[in-house]
Amino acid sequence: MTQTPAAFPETALCANMDRQEGRLRFAGQDTLALARQYGTPLYLMDEDRIRHNCRLYTKAFEEHLPAGSQVLYASKAASFKGMCRIVESEGLGLDVVSSGEIHTAQAAGFPMDRVYYHGNSKSDADIAFALDAGVGCFVVDGVEELLSLEAEAGRRNRRQKVLLRITPGIDPHTYAAVSTGQVDSKFGVSIETGQADAFVKLALEQPHLHVAGYHCHVGSQVFWEDVFERSVLVMMAFIRHMQDDCGYLPEELDLGGGYGVRYVESDPAIDIPAKIASVAETLKAIALRLSLPVPRILMEPGRSIVADAGMTLYTVGSVKEITGYKRYVSIDGGMSDNPRYALYGSKYTCFNVGRMDDPADMRCDLVGKCCESGDIIQPDILMPSTTKRGDTVAVCTTGAYNFSMASGYNRLPRPPVVMLKEGTSYVAVKGETLDDIIRLDI
Repeated sequence: MTQTPAAFPETALCANMDRQEGRLRFAGQDTLALARQYGTPLYLMDEDRIRHNCRLYTKAFEEHLPAGSQVLYASKAASFKGMCRIVESEGLGLDVVSSGEIHTAQAAGFPMDRVYYHGNSKSDADIAFALDAGVGCFVVDGVEELLSLEAEAGRRNRRQKVLLRITPGIDPHTYAAVSTGQVDSKFGVSIETGQADAFVKLALEQPHLHVAGYHCHVGSQVFWEDVFERSVLVMMAFIRHMQDDCGYLPEELDLGGGYGVRYVESDPAIDIPAKIASVAETLKAIALRLSLPVPRILMEPGRSIVADAGMTLYTVGSVKEITGYKRYVSIDGGMSDNPRYALYGSKYTCFNVGRMDDPADMRCDLVGKCCESGDIIQPDILMPSTTKRGDTVAVCTTGAYNFSMASGYNRLPRPPVVMLKEGTSYVAVKGETLDDIIRLDI
């Protein structure tokens, strides 16, 4: 008998997750059967959920924000050709941060005029590559990039659209490694120090750059605080200041991304359409108070598009008990395919997919196979004491920053990405082979 979502609260972590006859299902499909079909480690992604999440944003934008406002998918969360095709078909633009992500978008046939190129250290080669690819907009991070881009655009006798990345000085109170808007961030040019004023004026002097507006981003995995509303207040005040100072009014204001997702039961759920409505209300009120037109708004969701659409499956290699101390459940992947606990201490919800009806009565650490003591997927979790070698374990909410951050550490092959769609499955990214690992060796 299948448990209903109401009796299975973990459903909200990975969307479309339930259990049937003691086995975990994801997107209506038996995860144990998928592990047997494709092998492990295995990234699963629910295409239907990705599309649902895209539509949450696009519908809210249509209802609450000015015409021409645009949702940009932050491709760093999960970048591969199939993902580019999905978000393009849903009408989103694309936020890219490297030549590799640009090349991926090109190969997928993504319209380059809907691509926005971020990054705090674009090389001259990166800039030239992006210009030749026809990238629609550069998000310029500082003076040196600005001048290099002007020179490269001049050599091509073209006028390039840009946004200027401004640091609003907002601390979102998230993990330090994913905070980007504070005054001492490596990203952007600070309002608080006065450097942003000079940056804008210099940009407006460049004959081959069209300054379309401003960009800001304050961080990631944001839950409770009204971070975007605070960003609107700071940025609209800056817009008013720069209009008074030099007569410039932006067409666009990019507020970045950052809405959080639930990894464990203690994480709150976020009503994204309601959040966007609140941002729009704040935007219109402050624009009225400051006698400003309302600019087109851009946002860059990544995690909140793909995280809860992902799950990773592993095979248990051993269950080790150190008498009087602790137990380890070791799996056939690890920090090479998911480094997020090692980097951030990220939390995850984990299940033994074939023993869902067994009591979770064994406290243990779920650890990987890398030759590294820090190779931990999740410490101090409960698994069934019946767990044994050969069982399949699921780690939930892995659609964001797992595939994209995977490495070749210990020369372990990167897992495949399998998309689940309307009761079927297909390979979106092939898994690496041992020959792939040595392909570039000389």
